[in-house]
Amino acid sequence: MWSFVDFKVIDHRYVDEEEIPASDALSTKISQDMKKRGFKFVGPVIIYSYLQAIGIYNDHLLNCEWR
Repeated sequence: MWSFVDFKVIDHRYVDEEEIPASDALSTKISQDMKKRGFKFVGPVIIYSYLQAIGIYNDHLLNCEWR
């Protein structure tokens, strides 16, 4: 997964929860790549959530204490 982002965290600097998307171009690209490799149930929304979970996407709001 990290090779898709050149091994760097993508720090989204959101102010409001409504700004956070359910998926984006990168999650769509990774989803398509994984489906080509035979994976199933790896749509863009699941991949976006996975990127958040493993720390590639930092979607903590700017005022979040976990930032």
